[in-house]
Parts: sequence; structure tokens; C-alpha cells
Amino acid sequence: MSGLRFFVERTGDGAGQPALDADNGEELMHVQPGTAIVLGSRQPESPGTLYITTKQVVWLSDTDRSKGYAVDFLSVSLHAVSRDPEAYQDPCLYAQIDNGLEYDESEGSTDEGDESSDLSRITELRLVPSDPNQLDTLFQIFCECAELNPEPIEGEEEEHNWIFSADQLENQEAEEESEWTFSQNLTHSIGHSNGDHDLAHNVLQLQINDQRFEDAEEMDSDSKNGHR
Repeated sequence: MSGLRFFVERTGDGAGQPALDADNGEELMHVQPGTAIVLGSRQPESPGTLYITTKQVVWLSDTDRSKGYAVDFLSVSLHAVSRDPEAYQDPCLYAQIDNGLEYDESEGSTDEGDESSDLSRITELRLVPSDPNQLDTLFQIFCECAELNPEPIEGEEEEHNWIFSADQLENQEAEEESEWTFSQNLTHSIGHSNGDHDLAHNVLQLQINDQRFEDAEEMDSDSKNGHR
């Protein structure tokens, strides 16, 4: 699922930590306690702890184990440090989220009781650490993790699929031989492909007539040179 989502998988006692997908190589990169989160135009939620892994950004509430949010780095289309009070009242790390939808949270939900649907519509979030001096560190870690999750290129697998079976190789050789025959016997191929044998005859006749015309020009030129 792309975009922002609920996250409740925790390990350990107390507030716990996010459960990571270690089987797929996910590792914890940074922990930032005392961080509030602002989803879209909603009110800040705190207190909480920010966890940055090699795959995703996770925020967990310190007081409610059932409350947490996560977004994959593949869905983070932009991130930046914001210290402009006109943009937001507190210094924060701002991120835009690609949720794969053509509408945003301002259009509302088709089902007011579906909180997951509302959450998936959010296209931006702000992470507000209690210590603003940590923003540059958070930004750098975001950059490093974004590089670990490059956007996949569509069609790359098809373009680089160079493994062929024996039958595929035989078919490929047959196609190449057919193309070579076509180029070597163009007159026959034209007539055969269109089902019109007269067309092949006409093309051959034009070639003969062209040759006769060239011979006539050469004879006329030699005659003129002889009279000189």
C-alpha cells in the first residue's frame, strides 16, 4: 500500500519499538525521541518517538501503543528542513507523500468512518523534534535512506531479460533467416506477401526496361562521340 498508513507492530515493553522486516534487510538507522508529528492540516500529535529505518519512516506514540504511523521512503517524493514561521509555527522536517491518488485530503473521504481511507489521502507531513538542532541530522539521514530506495524503472526487467530457452533461440534464428531471405529475394517476397504474382512480374519488367533504357543512352553517347 502506498502513502501514509497506520503502524501498530511493536516489540518490547513500555512504548516499545517498531517491528522491522529483518528478513528483507530492514535496519534501524536513527531514533529521535521527543518528536511530534503533524499530518496534513491536522493538529500536532505528541509525545512520540521517530524511528528512521532503511525502508521507512515510523512515528510511534509514547503513551498509546495502538497509535503509530509509517510511510515508505518510496512514497516520500520530497523532504526539506523548514524554519520559516510563515510556513509553520515551529522548525520542522517537511515531507511530501505520493499516495498514488488523484485527489488529496481536502476532498474528504467517501466513507467518514473509514480512518484508513482518510489517512491514505494525506499528501504531506511535518516532523517536529523538541530539539530543533537535530533537524539537519534528520535531513541528512532522510537523504541517505532515500538513496537506498531508488524509484523502480518501468520496463527495466523486460529490456534486460537476456535469458532465453532453447526454443526461443531456435525461433529467433528462424526469424533472422526469414529476414535475410526477404532482403535477398525482394521481388519474390513482394509478390508472395500480397498474393499477387503479376506484381512481381511488373517489378521485374520495370527493372529490365530500366536496363534497356540505360543501354540505349550509352549507345547514343558512343555514336555522338564517333561523329566528332
